[in-house]
Amino acid sequence: MADPLFYDTLYAATAEKSAFAVDSRDTPAGWERRDQDDWLVYAPTDLDLPLQGWKIHVSATLENADRVLEAIWDYCIPRGIEFKFLRSMQVLWLRSSKYAHRGYSGKLVTIYPPDEATCEKILVELGDLLEGEQGPYILSDLRWGSGPLYVRYGGFAFQYCVTESGQVVPGIADDTGQLVPDRRDPVFYIPPWVTVPDFLAPHLAARNAVTVTDIPYRIDSVLHFSNGGGVYRGSDTRTGAEVVLKEGRPFAGLDGANTDAVARLDIEFEMLRRLAGVPGVPVAHDLFTVGDHRFMAMEFVDGRPLYRAIVRQYPMIDFAAGPAEFADYTAWALDVYGQVEAAILAMHERGVVYGDLHLYNILIRPDDTIALLDYEVASPVENLKRPALGNQGFTAPRGTTGFDLDLYALACLRLALFFPITQLFWLSREKAAHFSAIIAEHFPVPPDYLEKAVSVIAPDATVPADEPDWTELRDGMVKAITASATPDREDRLFPGDIEQFRTGGGLGLAYGAAGVLYALDVTGAGRFPEWEQWLLDRAKDPKSGSMLGLYDGMHGVAFTLEHLGHRQEALNLLDMCLSDDWAQLNSELLGGLAGIGLNLQYFADRTGDAALAQAAQRAAELVAERLGDEMSVPETSGGDNPYAGLMRGSSGPAWLLMRAYDRTGDPAFLDSAAVALRQDLRRCILRDNGTLEVNESWRSLPYLAMGSVGVGLALDDYLARRHDDQFTLASAQIRGAALLRFYVQPGVFGGRAGMLLYLAARASRPSEDPEILAQLRALSWHRLSYQGGIAFPGDALMRLSMDVATGTAGVLLATGSVLSGPMHLPLLAPHLTDPPRRPA
Repeated sequence: MADPLFYDTLYAATAEKSAFAVDSRDTPAGWERRDQDDWLVYAPTDLDLPLQGWKIHVSATLENADRVLEAIWDYCIPRGIEFKFLRSMQVLWLRSSKYAHRGYSGKLVTIYPPDEATCEKILVELGDLLEGEQGPYILSDLRWGSGPLYVRYGGFAFQYCVTESGQVVPGIADDTGQLVPDRRDPVFYIPPWVTVPDFLAPHLAARNAVTVTDIPYRIDSVLHFSNGGGVYRGSDTRTGAEVVLKEGRPFAGLDGANTDAVARLDIEFEMLRRLAGVPGVPVAHDLFTVGDHRFMAMEFVDGRPLYRAIVRQYPMIDFAAGPAEFADYTAWALDVYGQVEAAILAMHERGVVYGDLHLYNILIRPDDTIALLDYEVASPVENLKRPALGNQGFTAPRGTTGFDLDLYALACLRLALFFPITQLFWLSREKAAHFSAIIAEHFPVPPDYLEKAVSVIAPDATVPADEPDWTELRDGMVKAITASATPDREDRLFPGDIEQFRTGGGLGLAYGAAGVLYALDVTGAGRFPEWEQWLLDRAKDPKSGSMLGLYDGMHGVAFTLEHLGHRQEALNLLDMCLSDDWAQLNSELLGGLAGIGLNLQYFADRTGDAALAQAAQRAAELVAERLGDEMSVPETSGGDNPYAGLMRGSSGPAWLLMRAYDRTGDPAFLDSAAVALRQDLRRCILRDNGTLEVNESWRSLPYLAMGSVGVGLALDDYLARRHDDQFTLASAQIRGAALLRFYVQPGVFGGRAGMLLYLAARASRPSEDPEILAQLRALSWHRLSYQGGIAFPGDALMRLSMDVATGTAGVLLATGSVLSGPMHLPLLAPHLTDPPRRPA
């Protein structure tokens, strides 16, 4: 990976170490070379390409990539054909790896024919030159013959459009000239207004001729997709028995040893046959090939992944759980561990290392017996190589070999059953002792059970000392944030969530520099002129396709520039935002009209600019018009449904509508805010413990961004203006969701820091509230050290983050809100007293 501590792009961190051979060639006269994220683009300087058309993609493996690239260079350069290729072997590996995005996997080169006749000519001639070369199938494209060439109709130049849901995405023009989404799904798609050229017709027919109708199995549903292939639930048409069908795609789904999905499926079949009869090991039925894809038929095991089984009964997320519930859970967890350990040791008796034990590969049947899934990296111990796939919360340190790989994972399981955030061991194995102490404090677990785990994971680890005071905490987090700064980079100033690698994402409030600089300022950490200049420089000319929103884009940058005193630069950026088609965006607070309207009103209030006030009014009116009624949203959030919550649900629009009411005195805005809040409450569920959380069908969420606590923040703001019995009850039920003992993540949007911001907004003296202080102390559970400072991991706990939404700057802001006075997320200051009202 690019960086073991922070999310990063391969082209920013390591691409030069594995550049392709053609990259060392001089750029020909009359040509230009330019960087484009993961790509290097070569184009004649006088070429005038159309904005869209049929483009050619070339697939390759790690073994033949240099050879294929040289052939393409030698073909395209003399003929003046624009092309681009991935900038390094590491990027190619990443795009071919098991969990790469299936829509763009396999593409090494893109070629841009200026017209259909040239497209056909290139396919014919280059197809002959590359005959016999292999590569992964490009799922989004149509294959030309049996070689590595593929075609798809799509955009040549960057154009953007707004989807029906208000998201900004790459676009192409339809037959009326209207921009519509340029679909890049992992399936070949022909836009309805596009006619397939005659020279592609035979290849389309060949594609459609490949079916699975001749095999003795029926596919009934999809269980999972990865870049290596699908996992399907099906049945044996000869017996009617339920089966699972696992698919392996050749040259795709690579692991760290560059083994593809087909080879791993062969290994899994062999290992399942060798382990037949071991309790917890599914039965392998059959191995066969369809086209060039390998399939394995195996026993269907009814059950749920252990992680989901934990979520359903974990007492640390039950506000009302007492000693009896903790004792019951402990008995269940110890029984599960005993079964898993027995299964692993039985595998060892047969000379097999399992190699991939973690919470998602353990299935809990309805009778609470276990089954172990995924044997792709299992191996006879005598042939063992270090597994090239693994879960970071269970992966043993380098140098661990043989059966000890499984014994380490079992030690992690001992802790994960009671404290399921062992992902942090990737960043600091010393957390094992801390986790052990937390578990012992809450669960009646035998001491030797925990001691055995720590002795394997980190035998020398110690439990951290008590938390420092506010000044030490703040200074420790500031030290980590400042140590992480990279002002020499163009894309980001502070490392954060992967969202910062969306165009312009490294600048914004949620994931970028604007949010970090805001948090540093309001918490008293100071001003940093060099970093403010970094933001000013990039705000002058935002990249094409940059998001516009308050939290995800340029409006948030403008807010921070104004907050820091750079008014003219802020207004210049705001003018650029207003020149775009912002009214077509969705109504979200994160990146849509709710946030934009709040920001426009903020600027109108500070500058007295009537045009900005009018634009803010328009945003509020648009949000109200599009709202619908309470029943306009489904009862569940996420998946195929719109999200609930503050950042992406209806509570963000409610916030804007309440501010519009304050400004105009028009009760219709407050009425609309009430409708918006009822929409989000419709998508909440009352848990057995009396807490109200957002309902995502298989789980419920309490968090600030897309959970009930964000709804609660807006409810309390509404109740400062108008009484409502339903809202008063819901507000009380939501408060319990902010007082749970355990949250997976520490961040503001999806973790404990968001709870602290919510609780501090409700309390007159948060630093004296014992329930709030208990939540503050529990932040230490995620606390890590970086460069002598205090840092926190971001979403998924896989890397450290310094941003506001997921990382250290957000924790800094939340901690300050409790210990150092009123602080809040930008433009979300609570109104806990009746605000002044003016007539419209």
